[in-house]
Amino acid sequence: MSPMKITFSSHFNREFKKYSPQLRIKIWNKIESFRKNPFAASLKTHKLTGGLKNRWSFSVNYSIRILCEFINTDSVDFIDLGGHEIYK
Repeated sequence: MSPMKITFSSHFNREFKKYSPQLRIKIWNKIESFRKNPFAASLKTHKLTGGLKNRWSFSVNYSIRILCEFINTDSVDFIDLGGHEIYK
């Protein structure tokens, strides 16, 4: 399986810049884990429902999530980054 191709929305990039350098490293490490295996148990990747039914989410830590949408089997768009408010 080849590494996942990831694109980042401008909104995701703006949110990423709001975090401390230490948290940015943790976020980036989780992104690299996702790139290698989007469904690794440590990421807790799950499909969303309702108005976000075509989107997925995975955990960076207890309070930070990444919202994404799979474009095809080897490409994904990262849409948002933050706490549970990203689901609204």
